[in-house]
Amino acid sequence: MSLNTNREQLVKTAVQGGVAPAHQWAPFEVGAAGEVFAWPSTGGITYNVKIGDSVFGWAGEHIEPGVSSTMNHKNRKCESGYQFLACCGNEVTVISGAAKGQKGTVLGHHGGVDHLMLDFPDATLDKLTCDDKFLVKGYGQGLKLVDHESVYIYNLDPDVLDGWGLKERQDGKIEVPVNVIVPGHAMGSGIGSLSVVSGDYDILCHDEATVKEHGMDKLRFGDFVAVMDHDNRYGRTYRKGAVTIGVVIHSDSPLAGHGPGMMTLMSACDGKLIPVISDGANLGVINKIGRFSDA
Repeated sequence: MSLNTNREQLVKTAVQGGVAPAHQWAPFEVGAAGEVFAWPSTGGITYNVKIGDSVFGWAGEHIEPGVSSTMNHKNRKCESGYQFLACCGNEVTVISGAAKGQKGTVLGHHGGVDHLMLDFPDATLDKLTCDDKFLVKGYGQGLKLVDHESVYIYNLDPDVLDGWGLKERQDGKIEVPVNVIVPGHAMGSGIGSLSVVSGDYDILCHDEATVKEHGMDKLRFGDFVAVMDHDNRYGRTYRKGAVTIGVVIHSDSPLAGHGPGMMTLMSACDGKLIPVISDGANLGVINKIGRFSDA
């Protein structure tokens, strides 16, 4: 059965940003197991980490694939509109420099640093500089399933929803393809946030037994994942029986309370959302980008 949405009522708004400077958070950092490291982290243009790659194994932490962008590097308070209006799957256009006119795709936003991650083909990345600017056609906030008012949707381009493969069952519940189902106790940094229309929260992968039991070692950038017993309708909190669906937007981290980042896409508390494991549940598969590009 097809799912009816209100896409014709959604507002499409341009927002503009530039490349976010790469960060060095400290000369050395200490991981949850006591390991000391000095690794790359957030920001900049990342050439070799892409949608579809594993979030594990990099000599880096909180790595953001593709281009990390902000609206205004000097005033973080201005970033809320840029992150809020830019939704997963939105079209991005380079509007300056040697790559002017080239198209890309929004992956998602990262809390704390207030970055928006953008995917571009390799040929475009090679032409970009850290002075370039991007125009995002922000489209998706306010999206809803008109026949399922208990399902809350955020940060999602309606074209991605259409291509995702959600199915309404005869009992009225909705099957949602995901690559990994995460237990609620494995969520960390970002819990307690009052808003899910900016930022993200982290999947904890420091306990090897939990990672193995739930197949969390399969996590890739761009994956759609389900978190059980988490309510993201009005912020991020534990609620037994709730289900939240999100998209993976940054890499693993050895820091205590941190791990692969997930941006919220939908949430329900009434058993309406039923996660179904699918290896193809990834933004890259739907939009043919990152490691799934036809190029």
